Amino acid sequence: MKIALGVTGGIAAYKAAEIARRLQDRDLRVQVIMTAAAQEFVRPLTFAALTGEKVITEMFSQRDSNSTLDSSVEHIGVAQSIDALLVAPATAATLARFAHGLAEDFLSTLYLATTAPVVVAPAMNVNMWRHPATQSNVQTLRSRGVTIVEPGEGYLACGMTGEGRLADTDVIVEALLARLAQSQDLAGEHVLISAGPTYEPIDPVRFLGNRSSGKMGYALAEAALRRGAKVTLVSGPTALTPPAVTEFISVETSAQMRAALLAHFGHASVTIMTAAVSDFAPASPSAQKIKREAALHLDLEPTADILAELGSLRAPGQLLIGFAAETENLAENARRKLERKHLDAIVLNDVSRPGLGFGSERNAGDIITASESLAIPEMTKLEMAGRILDVVTKLRAARQTPKVTA
Repeated sequence: MKIALGVTGGIAAYKAAEIARRLQDRDLRVQVIMTAAAQEFVRPLTFAALTGEKVITEMFSQRDSNSTLDSSVEHIGVAQSIDALLVAPATAATLARFAHGLAEDFLSTLYLATTAPVVVAPAMNVNMWRHPATQSNVQTLRSRGVTIVEPGEGYLACGMTGEGRLADTDVIVEALLARLAQSQDLAGEHVLISAGPTYEPIDPVRFLGNRSSGKMGYALAEAALRRGAKVTLVSGPTALTPPAVTEFISVETSAQMRAALLAHFGHASVTIMTAAVSDFAPASPSAQKIKREAALHLDLEPTADILAELGSLRAPGQLLIGFAAETENLAENARRKLERKHLDAIVLNDVSRPGLGFGSERNAGDIITASESLAIPEMTKLEMAGRILDVVTKLRAARQTPKVTA
């Protein structure tokens, strides 16, 4: 596997040489990309000698360089060839470029061009690390799936004491290896995900709906893609841009969502139902706009219970994960739903908590299986998606492990 090691300008840049060596000890091929500021601390020749690879130091190589790639698109070639991008050390300026999408040099352009996992190990002055701008950039990167190896605490080169020291080499290397292992742990799986609300028409201009934004389902689709899965996303109406899934199906009503899910369920090895499907729909929608002349009374009828239907239809080996949005008797209601609908796991959300769940960028809850309950503290929905998929891989491994009998 090939790793791009980005080295940026800071006193900790010399430690990148040890990181490169440790990566090679793990049979990883390392190509170093240095910013102009990094070259003030360590010479490119150091990394060239260590790795045996060309060290990229500028956006456009000279015509007489040893590059075997056209310099004008070299960042694209490197982006497509690497299995991960590790930036260590990463300065505050680098975090800002990444968070704001500024392609100002080879490294920041490579970050935008690659779809490989990204691990970043910041190092800087304690006040720079604590500054709200830096912390905001870190949160932005985390929300986009970047692994942040937080700096350690201690005596800094500037003479101050506090957070900001580059994390230990072993910690950085292990974080990268963990991300590489995770990046393909769903390879071979076909994940079917439902997301968003459903709209049940009252007349041609009005509908019954709910507050679901679809963000949790879209985060799950993105996370599953990054871990090597083939993903089919069935989505109700949202304002979101779909990730680059294998197949995207847009629906509006609960009946349309049911039809789409039933059509694809048989091909899925894992199905995750995050959609907030309407429980009721108008019994007789009006073909014409209803005039506001008197009180309106709606006759509602229950919609199909799609999750229960899938639970009754699933074949041996298929995993089925549901969501439970509750406001009272949380664990009791969720566990009853888990058992009644024949699920492998259920994600419990307390939707009465302010600032979380519907419409928010953040979430929290519990992942409940037949044997355990895992509490998930408040985090971004993309991070929570990763926790849910960790449970999926655990359930898959347990199902594939043969039982030993006496």
